[in-house]
Amino acid sequence: MEENMVGWFEIPVKDMDRAKTFYETVFAINIQVQDFNGTLMGWFPWAEGKSGAAGSLIYQPDWYRPSNVDGVVIYFSCSDVQNQLDRIETAGGRILKPKTQISPDIGYMGLFLDSEGNRIALHSRD
Repeated sequence: MEENMVGWFEIPVKDMDRAKTFYETVFAINIQVQDFNGTLMGWFPWAEGKSGAAGSLIYQPDWYRPSNVDGVVIYFSCSDVQNQLDRIETAGGRILKPKTQISPDIGYMGLFLDSEGNRIALHSRD
């Protein structure tokens, strides 16, 4: 394989402004929103040449619906899962699983519901 298999992801939202504020608060980032004929996309920061997939928040109610039980779970990489978990509830989300060690070799994970009702995970080595 020449590339990692995941090249792009989209997280469905019901309210772009609310979701943008949530993710900016939890990850201390800036999200740029663009309107493509009624489909709103909020771009997560991306750096050329760095590992990991690029992605966006997406508002298109005919095609995308947030879910807390169905579908794929996206894991966001972080330096320490606890840093993001500490911001979840004040940003409008809910922690589903606190920082938990997967194994000494793999590291830690946490699971939360975002402001839109999506089940999202976190991963860190520490």
